[in-house]
Amino acid sequence: MRSEKIKIYNGKIITPSSIIEGGCVLITGDTITAVSERNIDVNDAIEIDAKGKYISPGFIDIHVHGGGGYDFMDATETAFLTIAETHARYGTTAMLPTTLTATKELLIQTLDAFESAKTKNTNGAQLLGMHLEGPYISTNQIGAQDPRFIRDPNPGEYKVILSNYSCIKRWSAAPELNGAIEFGRYLKSKNILPAIAHTDAIYEEVLDAFNNGYTLITHLYSAMSGVTRRNAYRYAGVIESAYIIDDMDVEIIADGVHLPPPLLKLVYKIKGADKIALITDAMRAAGTSVTESILGSAENGLKVIIEDGVAKLPDRTAFAGSVATANRLVRTIITMADVSLIDAIKMMTYTPARILNIENKKGSLEPGKDADIVIFDEDINIEKTIIKGKICYLKIVSG
Repeated sequence: MRSEKIKIYNGKIITPSSIIEGGCVLITGDTITAVSERNIDVNDAIEIDAKGKYISPGFIDIHVHGGGGYDFMDATETAFLTIAETHARYGTTAMLPTTLTATKELLIQTLDAFESAKTKNTNGAQLLGMHLEGPYISTNQIGAQDPRFIRDPNPGEYKVILSNYSCIKRWSAAPELNGAIEFGRYLKSKNILPAIAHTDAIYEEVLDAFNNGYTLITHLYSAMSGVTRRNAYRYAGVIESAYIIDDMDVEIIADGVHLPPPLLKLVYKIKGADKIALITDAMRAAGTSVTESILGSAENGLKVIIEDGVAKLPDRTAFAGSVATANRLVRTIITMADVSLIDAIKMMTYTPARILNIENKKGSLEPGKDADIVIFDEDINIEKTIIKGKICYLKIVSG
């Protein structure tokens, strides 16, 4: 265990309830050991002068598919390590690598790649575990998922996968499918988070799912039902259910494109920072300047174009993935939804940590917690990323 000390001083420390001006954070090894309103005298510490910039908990992205030219569905160690390192440059210190709907064989290859990469990931965002998005989703709400591989939850499949891979921490599915409620109960019994996604469910189905463990709604507004009409009668959909069920958590792609300012404001007004996690949902083009890319695996993925800060189908009829980074989410939610910096950071740090049940170790700057820290300026440009006490990104200033 490392015993090296790092002192970050002369910064504005962001806490869940306030900003400490001229604050100081002391790190010993991989742990925060002190947070102070004044400079701390330490003889043997590496000193970092924050120069009045913000000192924040590291960003936690609980839904991300790729970046730096790679997708997790490439199912290689290189893909996992490159994506983790790419997002670390933008303030992400921990993430849940996320899959797409695919064959059982490709899902297993991806899980194997995670197992291989997690022990070699020394300079990237921590790989907290895997998030499987699909293949148990609605054919009416597939979004950019591949319809060839959509299927109902099958105990003969998911129980085998879960028995072999303890790295799975979250699984997103459509709760109205045959077997989905049993699936959710099984996930919950294994301390895995069931989430609602790519779904045509109505309120009654969502409520049943919530009572059986589905406590998170995946990328609210994207690929899900709103008010629907059946035989002249109106039914509340998943969107309305998210608002009605007070204890339901939601995640949003706050890139300013998937959700315009009025919807960002609405979600924030109703759910509040304590129930919203900001996610990138980023595909492989995040952190690059390409104009063409592939959604999903490089071998069998979907060709897309990148313009207006988002991935689109080549005919421009629909979005095909986010190219956002975590710092962009924070910047966007502040400027477009009139959210305070404190609440924006909470939605990128503490709330996702609480959703994953790791808030005792991550999500805020407190003694005893992991030393996951980012330093950024007024425009949320990242200056430094520190992951478990190691400086993994340092902005190089020329001249």
